[in-house]
Amino acid sequence: MVLGYGKITFKLHDCHSLKEKRKIVKSIVSKTKNRFNASVAEVALNDIHDRAQIGFSMTGNDRRKMDSGIDGLMRFVESIGLAEIIGEETEILNI
Repeated sequence: MVLGYGKITFKLHDCHSLKEKRKIVKSIVSKTKNRFNASVAEVALNDIHDRAQIGFSMTGNDRRKMDSGIDGLMRFVESIGLAEIIGEETEILNI
C-alpha cells in the first residue's frame, strides 16, 4: 500500500473576514475532493483571515501513480486561482 499526503499553505488576497475565508477554502476543498479521490480538509490557521492551510491524503498501490496523482492535485489547486500557494509539503510512504 502506498500513502501520499501533504499540506498546502495559501495567502488569501483581498480577504478581510473569516466569512470570506471560509467561502474560498470551502470552494477549494470541495472542488479538489470532487476532482480527485482524496481526503481534503482545512487543517490549520483557522483564525487568520488572510492565510489558510489544507491537508490531503491519498492511498493506492503504485508509487508512480501516487506521485502523478499528487502532482495533478497540486497543479489543479493552483489552477483554481482562488488563492496564492505560498508553501507546500508532500510525502509518499510505502506501507
